[in-house]
Amino acid sequence: MTSSKIIGALITNIIQPLIILMFIIAIVVFIWGVVTMIMNAGNEEARSTGIKHMMWGLIGLFIMFGVYGILNLLVNTLKVG
Repeated sequence: MTSSKIIGALITNIIQPLIILMFIIAIVVFIWGVVTMIMNAGNEEARSTGIKHMMWGLIGLFIMFGVYGILNLLVNTLKVG
């Protein structure tokens, strides 16, 4: 088994499922922030907590899109997988 196949299997079986899991976590955090903000419209402190969750969810999504893009760039450049 060549190193290219090993790296391809590692990316396919471990790294990509982890990236998908992180996408799901970021989406859940964002949605939790939206729900918190809407449900606590009258409470300024709880609403700001919801906005912070939304912000961190978006930051997580942007980071995961970047990781996914870099991973695809590496895979296509190195002809792995």
